[in-house]
Amino acid sequence: MKKQLLIALAIVTTVYINAQTPTTDPTKSVNEVVTADNVEWGWLNPLRGDKSPAAGKLWGDRTKNEPAGFLVKFKKGFSSPPHIHNITYRGVVIQGLLHNDDENAEKQWLPAGSYWQQPAGEAHITAADDNENMAFLDIQEGPYLVQPTSEAFDNGERPINVDKTNLVWLNAKDIEWVSAKSNVETAFLWGSHEENQLRATLLRLPAGFSGSIKNLSLNFRAVVISGGISHHFSKKGTKNQLDAPSYFGAEENATSIISTTKETVIYIRSNGDFEVK
Repeated sequence: MKKQLLIALAIVTTVYINAQTPTTDPTKSVNEVVTADNVEWGWLNPLRGDKSPAAGKLWGDRTKNEPAGFLVKFKKGFSSPPHIHNITYRGVVIQGLLHNDDENAEKQWLPAGSYWQQPAGEAHITAADDNENMAFLDIQEGPYLVQPTSEAFDNGERPINVDKTNLVWLNAKDIEWVSAKSNVETAFLWGSHEENQLRATLLRLPAGFSGSIKNLSLNFRAVVISGGISHHFSKKGTKNQLDAPSYFGAEENATSIISTTKETVIYIRSNGDFEVK
């Protein structure tokens, strides 16, 4: 009996350890751009076809054991059965109204600009309630799988739902790595600001902004959540209009030259520091 108990504990411990979300990303990002009209779309669950939400690739491969960022489109009235995921994911609403919670929870419709975190192993449903609904999902490991609630487990992390009205924005004057004259604002979402640790922030650029973002880390990825930017990597480089939900990645020490004509929010996931000027 004692031996069987030890084996069971070992299995539980292994599941728990394997479910812990990585805090670093060893992948070197490169200078790349995916415009909104060039996103590669497929089905989030190919076996269900058009009954599944659509999925659009931004970076990485969600079907492999690697970090990935992708878009998900939900039809009006979509509601999933209760399920779990084998890995933790973070999401930002780009369009419409989304709900992500326990199946018995009262609906909390998150509007565009809201943020949520779904821990590995936590049972939940996902629903959509607008004519067009889209979110950006960020995973630190893969593959991204949908599994039955009978396989639920507790990996020590907790779900988070943050309505856009509850985000706390810091003014540029409060942030040493953002030029005080830029009127740029930042809201911290997740991660650690210790050296070489993954973290994600929202960057809100005012209309008429003209400046740059310099990546100082191994890994830097940015997704336009709302609005749009004119973007290029050098004065002679190709200029792209990146409207929501476009993406750009940057190699270490690369500078992205950007400008806006309207207020724009960008999700930035990095493995270290970056500078906004």
